[in-house]
Formats: sequence, C-alpha cells, structure tokens
Amino acid sequence: MDNASFFDQTIIYLNKIKRIAIKERFWKFIIFAVIISLLVAAVVGKNMFTTYESTKSGFFSIASAGIWIGIFNSIQSICKEHDIIKSDYRSGMRISSYITSNALWQMFICFVQSIIIIIICLLFVDFNDNGIIINSLLEYFITIFLITFGADLMGIMISSLAGTPTTAMTIMPFVLILQLIMSGAFFDLSGWSEKISYITFSKWGMSAFGSIADLNKYPLELSSVFENVKKLETESCYGHTSTNLITAWLWCVGIGLVCYIVSIISLKIKNRGS
Repeated sequence: MDNASFFDQTIIYLNKIKRIAIKERFWKFIIFAVIISLLVAAVVGKNMFTTYESTKSGFFSIASAGIWIGIFNSIQSICKEHDIIKSDYRSGMRISSYITSNALWQMFICFVQSIIIIIICLLFVDFNDNGIIINSLLEYFITIFLITFGADLMGIMISSLAGTPTTAMTIMPFVLILQLIMSGAFFDLSGWSEKISYITFSKWGMSAFGSIADLNKYPLELSSVFENVKKLETESCYGHTSTNLITAWLWCVGIGLVCYIVSIISLKIKNRGS
C-alpha cells in the first residue's frame, strides 16, 4: 500500500466501498429517495406553478428533500470506520484517496437518486420548459444533483469530524435546521444571517430553481382575490438569467469542494499520531 499512487489507492478503496455497500444493501438509500420524493411531489402537486407562493414553497420542499437525502446518505460513512482508518493509515493509506473514493461512490448514489427525484416530480408536477442555458428539465436535474451531492459531501465532512456515529447523528438535525432556515424561502435574511446563508446549499438551490422558473413572474396568491394586489418588488436572486443560475451552481460546487477538503484535513489531524 505504501508504494501505491493516489489513483491506485482510490480505485482500491472504491472497489472496497462498493463491495461493502452491496453487502450492506445500499439500495435502501435508493428506496429512501423514492419514498421522500413521492411524499414531496404528492404534496407539491400539479398546482405548483400557479402563484409565487406555491412555486416558492414547492421549490423549497424539493431542495429540502435533496439536502435531507444527501446528508442521510453519508452521515455515518466515515465515523463508523475510524478504527479501520487508523489501521490502514499506519499501513500507508492516503487519506485523500480514502475520502475521494467515498466521494466518488456517493456521487454515483446521488446521481441515481437525482434521476429518481426528477422522474417522480414529473409524475406530479408540470415543470415549465423555458430553460435558461439548456433544456429546463436538465437544468432542474443538475440543480437537484448539485444540492444532493453537495449535502452528501457535507455529511462526509461531519462524519469525518465526529468521533462516533451517535455524535454524527446528533449534529445532523442542527445542520439540517440551519440549511432550511437560511434558504431565504420564508424569512428575510440580513446582517450576519445573510452572510451565513452564503455557505448553505439551500440558498443556492433556491436561487437556481427560482432562476430557471423565472419565479418573479408569478402573481401573488392574493392577486386572484384582489386584482390590485401586486408584488412591491422582485427578488434579484430569482431573475431568469444565466448569471444567476451559473452563480448558484458554482457556489454549490464550491461549498462541496470545501467540505471535501475539510474532510481530508480533519482525518489527517485525527490520525497524525498513528
């Protein structure tokens, strides 16, 4: 193992993770994604794209589902193997290869889950077809994948930092609550809260969804009752522009990359005396 390159070790551990995942019935994560997607899509329904409020809350539900699924995938993936990691590290394991192999496996799981989410949503929701850069369905799929995989990488980071699976599961609800509150879907964020929101997948997922759908064009729910009721202002983050969409995607990629790097650093620190 000492002489194996980063690439060789990554392949070795990726195959090992795959064998363990098959043995531990990894398909349960796929079933979990199906159940969550069905619940969210059924609640959102075909009336999602009718008013500003229903569209925004629908996107919030989909983004929340992706974040929940992603974190749940990996929250215990590293911490449950701390003893094995220490032993392998003494034998020459590269922490970077180990984390990369986990990330690649989780990327595959998230890709499958994202396909499931978009397919199930299509059964219940009539998505608009006015994409910004490419077909809108592809843009929605990319956004769902980036949210889910980004949250998954965050789960790997938490699992790397946590000492035990119990600790990781204790931390998870607080991370989820932070993600949901900082999405900007229901609360006006300003000052420190707005700054914190910049490092959440929920904010950028909502921004991407809103941009693709051109959220600002939808009328307020009260407009159907009172004709003179109109939005006083539009939200720039939901503007139907390529700049908004690409910015949101890049932030999701950037936050995920930071989680990946922190995971490697934290495991190196934990095992530096081994």
